Amino acid sequence: SMAKAVYSTHNIGHFGLAFKYYTHFTSPIRRFADLIVHKLIFDYVNGKKARFSLDLLDDYATQASERERVAVQAERVSVKLKQMEYLRNHLGDDFHAVISGVTSFGIFVQLTENLADGMIRLRDMDDDFYIYDEKNYLIKGKRTSKRYRLGDKIIVKLIRIDEERREINFILSE
Repeated sequence: SMAKAVYSTHNIGHFGLAFKYYTHFTSPIRRFADLIVHKLIFDYVNGKKARFSLDLLDDYATQASERERVAVQAERVSVKLKQMEYLRNHLGDDFHAVISGVTSFGIFVQLTENLADGMIRLRDMDDDFYIYDEKNYLIKGKRTSKRYRLGDKIIVKLIRIDEERREINFILSE
């Protein structure tokens, strides 16, 4: 898993590459932070005084980090809305899925066909009383001892789409 981008005027190097000094930039058309780096390098290469003060660069870095987080969240929301739009016409359909998370209130699943994410709520699993085992990333049926754990492949049925809450709910398919 990669860390989110954080922009700063403080050099922290690059842990993975073991570089004491490091910066990364792409095309200046992509991000404001990349444009700033390009301008700083241009000034340096041409022997000019840097056009930005350290205080201004600190402000830019803070703003760029905040905007990056907002952009990531907006991307997640737009993907979720498109998943819901697609699935709206598939209520009652079965899908192959992988368990992507286990919590005390349900199982998170990801459909293998289109990578849509959703949940099976424990309260919708009415064939047994399931107990959450946090240490082993699984839930286990009290009566049947059925186990559902992280990474298991299962078949699910789409039962509910709540666009206001941006939730997609499934049940286990027989």
